[in-house]
Amino acid sequence: MREPFDEATGLNSLDLPGRPEETRVVVAMSGGVDSSVTAALLKEQGYDVVGITLQLYDHGEAVKRKGACCAGQDIHDARRVADMIGIPHYVLDYEERFRRSVMDDFASSYAAGETPIPCVRCNERVKFRDLLDTARDLGAAVLATGHYIASRQGPNGRELHRPSDLDRDQSYFLFTTTREQLDFLRFPLGDLTKPETRALAERMTLPVAQKPDSQDICFVPSGRYTTIVQRLKPDAAEEGDIVDLEGRVLGRHKGIINYTIGQRRGLGLGANEPEAQPLFVVKLDAARREVVVGPKSALETQRLILREVNWLGDGALESMTGDGLELLVRLRSGGGLVPATLKASATDAEIIFDEGQDGVAPGQACVFYDRAMPSRVLGGGFIARALRGEAVPHAGQGARVMAAQ
Repeated sequence: MREPFDEATGLNSLDLPGRPEETRVVVAMSGGVDSSVTAALLKEQGYDVVGITLQLYDHGEAVKRKGACCAGQDIHDARRVADMIGIPHYVLDYEERFRRSVMDDFASSYAAGETPIPCVRCNERVKFRDLLDTARDLGAAVLATGHYIASRQGPNGRELHRPSDLDRDQSYFLFTTTREQLDFLRFPLGDLTKPETRALAERMTLPVAQKPDSQDICFVPSGRYTTIVQRLKPDAAEEGDIVDLEGRVLGRHKGIINYTIGQRRGLGLGANEPEAQPLFVVKLDAARREVVVGPKSALETQRLILREVNWLGDGALESMTGDGLELLVRLRSGGGLVPATLKASATDAEIIFDEGQDGVAPGQACVFYDRAMPSRVLGGGFIARALRGEAVPHAGQGARVMAAQ
């Protein structure tokens, strides 16, 4: 972080006018090392810091499981850190809204044959909406989090950028952040690496300095997604056929929720699978309860139709017509940036890859980055449909109908 206060500009290290001691900051404290260091750093710089921890769920065994988050032990850890650094700390019961906004959405999406990303929904619908409103109610000037991402003041307002530690880049999970939210959010760890954050926690003798990072989906304590989906959507485990690209029945499955796009193992086809032609899951048809399999070549995706697009770039999204905008996109949280072209209208968006991409699944995110400045996040959308070599009308000319098929 920068120096706490710049006398020349009158701005503090959070790009706000006034000295740190005159600036109230609410910090979202998950109980992990990153958010704990965020709170401690801001307190050390003299800010008026208030810590808030959200209780999102409690599955009993999740309280003690290493790598969990938002459970009982995490609330205890956040409270210990807040007491140690001398800031007020509040716990808000968000279990019901988390279930409605994140868990139910996850189960419905999974049951529909998609590959959902609940961490994106949690940031979009809980942390950066409800918690942000709470921070304003507490008189805070900003809400700070321990995410590894950066926001900077640009010529047209605040911009979202990838962090210094690209191994910890969380931009894939934050693409739904709006311009209005960006003005109120700060990410103090954006210029730090994870080892540097750990070192700061050790220097400050924080009790969570060596706490393991959270892993997987927080509300799936057993690590088995299907357990949660079956509980929330009992009919999602109905049996059906495994078919090839021509519709020939090759076998039976015990629910499409047990399969993912690109899956090779565990199909159980036995003699029905040609030895010379390994088969992969290329489509999950929830309406017909079919798992469609085909050769690896059938996984190559040329174009995407996106829904719920959030645009953080300069200009209007609907201006991306004609030849479109050349940019870079990311299709998985740990994946690289690949070149593509964005075409959009006021309601629809289409991504055309420079080269075909494998294993793309509906429900996943397609996040946009500036081709000229790859650190800048331009937004993104959820994948409604992956087109594997088929012709597709340009955005605004039937794309919405195709996405709904």
